[in-house]
Amino acid sequence: MDLREKTTAAAKDAMRARDSARLSTLRLISAAIKDRDIDARGEGKDAISDADITVLLAKMVRQRQESASVYDSGNRPELAAKERAEIAVIEEFLPRQLDSAEVEAAIAAAIAATEAASLRDMGRIMDYLRVNYAGQMDFGKAGAIIKAQLNG
Repeated sequence: MDLREKTTAAAKDAMRARDSARLSTLRLISAAIKDRDIDARGEGKDAISDADITVLLAKMVRQRQESASVYDSGNRPELAAKERAEIAVIEEFLPRQLDSAEVEAAIAAAIAATEAASLRDMGRIMDYLRVNYAGQMDFGKAGAIIKAQLNG
């Protein structure tokens, strides 16, 4: 069962359970996937892949984390809690996050696989990581680790 089918099944279950908050988040996910599918068709491509959906979901999580921190700093805990509840639902469809040791090992493997030697190769390393570890790590933090490994 691919991610598209899993989100649809989860939406049906939420509808049956009358869980409106969960259903709302699942509908947001479905709408985002459909938007990307439409964009892909406009470019002459097929529907987006599970890897693309994973990247999309990771972006949705990041957006909600940023919103939650803004709401926290604006003294709006109820809105921050709503964002965090949406994050919990979205994360159900993401692969398990790698811990710091696993991230470092993945980066070392990516450097070896791409035969990277300097910071100029960082783009190739990031592309490799995005293809092989989409949704499993924070690529912003990965960039700093890559720089440290290449310079070290």
